[in-house]
Amino acid sequence: MTWKTEWTKWSNHSELPSDLQKQMNNMTKSEREEAFYKQLEFGTGGMRGELGPGPNRMNIYTVRKVTAGLAAYIEENGTEAKKRGVVIAYDSRHGSAKFALEAAKTLGSYGIKSYVFQELRPTPELSFAVRYLRSYAGIMITASHNPAEYNGYKVYGEGGAQLPPAAADMIVKHMNEIENELLLKVKDERELLSQNLVSYIGENLDKVYLDYIKGLQLNKEGIKTSLHIVYTPLHGTGQTLVPHALQNAGFQHITIVDEQKNSDPNFSTVSSPNPEEAHAFQLAIQYGKEKGADLLLATDPDADRLGVAVKNNSGEYVLLTGNQTGALLLHYMLSQKQEKGILADNSVMLKTIVTSELGRAIAEDYGVQTVDTLTGFKYIAEKIDEYKRKGTKTFQFGYEESYGYLIGDFVRDKDAVQAAVMVAEAASYYQQQKMTLYDGLLELYENYGYYKESLTFFTLKGKDGAQQIDRIVNRFREHPPAEIAGTAVEKIEDYQSRKRTNLLTAQQERMDLPSSNVLKFWLQDGSWFAIRPSGTEPKVKFYFGVRQGTNRKSEKRLKEVETNVINMVESIVY
Repeated sequence: MTWKTEWTKWSNHSELPSDLQKQMNNMTKSEREEAFYKQLEFGTGGMRGELGPGPNRMNIYTVRKVTAGLAAYIEENGTEAKKRGVVIAYDSRHGSAKFALEAAKTLGSYGIKSYVFQELRPTPELSFAVRYLRSYAGIMITASHNPAEYNGYKVYGEGGAQLPPAAADMIVKHMNEIENELLLKVKDERELLSQNLVSYIGENLDKVYLDYIKGLQLNKEGIKTSLHIVYTPLHGTGQTLVPHALQNAGFQHITIVDEQKNSDPNFSTVSSPNPEEAHAFQLAIQYGKEKGADLLLATDPDADRLGVAVKNNSGEYVLLTGNQTGALLLHYMLSQKQEKGILADNSVMLKTIVTSELGRAIAEDYGVQTVDTLTGFKYIAEKIDEYKRKGTKTFQFGYEESYGYLIGDFVRDKDAVQAAVMVAEAASYYQQQKMTLYDGLLELYENYGYYKESLTFFTLKGKDGAQQIDRIVNRFREHPPAEIAGTAVEKIEDYQSRKRTNLLTAQQERMDLPSSNVLKFWLQDGSWFAIRPSGTEPKVKFYFGVRQGTNRKSEKRLKEVETNVINMVESIVY
C-alpha cells in the first residue's frame, strides 16, 4: 500500500461525496501522504483519527470498513449472535450521527440487527444498553475529549466492555480481507426499518439506566438539599442524563452552564473539551462565583470522564486531579459501607498501573485488596467479569488517573454520570461535617501521606513521529537509567516482556498481566515514573508519582524526578 496508489484509487472513485472530493482537491502533498499512506489503526481501544478523506482518516468509508470487519466477526459466531445484534450510540462531534447510521446500514447489509439511539447519548449508557438488551456488541461513535477535528469508533463486546485484544485482532483480520472499502455497499435506512433490522431506542433506556444509578446511593436520607452544584457538559452528551441523575438523587440546586449546554461539534467555547484541563472550567468557575456554588462538575463530550472543582481554604475554586477525585470517592464509599456494615470481606478495588498509590493505602486501611490493571478501562472491566464469574471477590470501585471512575458494575466502562452523583453525595456528606471536599482531601493526605502525581507528554505526529516514539521507548528499555534525581532505580517493570526486575538484587519475577508496551521505573524512595505510547493519539506519555511527609516536600520531589526524566527524553528527541 503506497499513498499515491491509494490517492489515485480515491480520486477515481465516481461516487465519492462532494465534501470529501473538495477536501482532496485542497490538500497539500504532505497532507495527502499523511491521509493515504496507511489504514487508520483499529486496536483494543477502537480507532480514532482526524476527519477527512483517505484510509487514515475518519469518514464514511473507514466506518463502513471497520463495521464490515465487525459484521464478519459476528457472523463467525453464528445466527444467534446476528439476531442479538448491535447497539449503536454517538456523541456530538462532526459526522457522529452520520457515522452511526452508516454503521447500522453496513450491519444491516449482513443481516445483523442494530439498536440505534435516536439522539446523542453518553458512552456509559451505550455500555449499559449492550448488557441490558443482551446484544452481541456495541458501537460508540466518539473521539472522547479530543479536539473538534477528530472522531472515533469504539467497539464493545457482549459484556458491555471494550473488546479484548483477541476479538479486536479478528476484526482487523476481516478488515484486511476487504480490498477496496470504497466499493462496500450498504442498505437503505427505510428498507432496514421495514425489515426490522434497525430499531431506534432512547428514553426508555434512559429511565432504566437512571434507576440503576439511583440505587448506588449510600446516604439517600442525608442529602443536603442546600448543596449548590454548577455543571457543564462541555457541549457534549452529558446534558442528556447528568442533570436528571443529580435531581433523582435529591439535589435541587443545579445550575447548568448555559453557553455549554447544547451540543456543538466545534466546542466553540473551549480550546479543547477536556475536563482534565483548567481552561475547560473557565465558564463554570464564573458561574460558580456568581451563584456561590459549592461544587463544579464537568463531563467530556461522551460523558465517560468527570472533572471536579471545589473551593479551597481561601474560597477559590481549585481543580481536583483524577487521582484526587478517585481517592475521595474511594474513601467516602469504603467508610460509609464499613459504617453501615455492608463492606464485604472479599472486597477489591481496581486501578491502573499509572494511577496514584494513595488509593492502595486507603483500600488497605479498610481491609480491601487493590489489584492493578493495564491502562484502559477494558482491563478493569475484564477483572470485574472474572470476579463475577468465579465469585471470588466483590468489586467496590475502579478508577484511572485520567478522570475515569466506575462505581456500579452494571456499566463496564468509566461512567461520569455515576461519578457525578457520588461526588455530589460525598460533597453533601462533608458539608454536614462543616467541611468541603478540599478539606476531605487534606485529611487524606495527613492520614496517608502526601501523594503527588503528574503527567506530561510529547506529541509526535505522522510517520516520523511514530518512529521517534519507538526510539524513546526503546532507549529506556534497552539502556535503563541507574538513578533518577539522585536516587537509585530499584525496580523496572516491563509490561511488554511481563517481567519485573530488581536491579539491586538482580532477581526477576513474572507479572500476571497482558503484554503491553509500557515501562515503569520504581526508585528506592518509593517515587516512580512510567512511559506509555498512546494507543489512539500520536503521543508518548510520561506519568510520575511521589510520596513525602509534607506537601512542600512532595511538590519539590515531583519536580526533581519529572525534570530529570524529561531532560533525558529531550536529549533523545532533539
